[in-house]
Amino acid sequence: MKRKIILPFFIAAVCVLLDSCASDALSHAFHGKTQEDWQVSTVQHGKASWYSVRTNSGTRTASGERLSNHAATAAHKTLPMGTRVRVTNMTNGKSEIVRITDRGPYTHGRIIDVTVGCAERLGFYSRGVASVKVEVLDRKH
Repeated sequence: MKRKIILPFFIAAVCVLLDSCASDALSHAFHGKTQEDWQVSTVQHGKASWYSVRTNSGTRTASGERLSNHAATAAHKTLPMGTRVRVTNMTNGKSEIVRITDRGPYTHGRIIDVTVGCAERLGFYSRGVASVKVEVLDRKH
């Protein structure tokens, strides 16, 4: 009987740990070896929202990739596919580097849609929308 009660908690803890490790690995991959490998070329301020496999009907992104709810990816109206941007939640200062893989958002006044997992990590999942700073990152030559 105790196994049935403990097992869901154990599975949840493992999922949280794996998600955290995956996020760190993605972040490290985008950063390169050091933060100094990137330079900010453009800065935008506006509203961010989130989207998920469920909200985009499970279709592929504009880049042809499958959307993953926990990936460090985002949708932007004009930035080239593959562009890396640092999204900072202006309310709490949390930031994450994401890769542009889709087009949108199509709601007036919003500048970027991040995955639902990214919204959770940035701390605005429950609110749905947040004021953000979007910094376009270029590799230093």
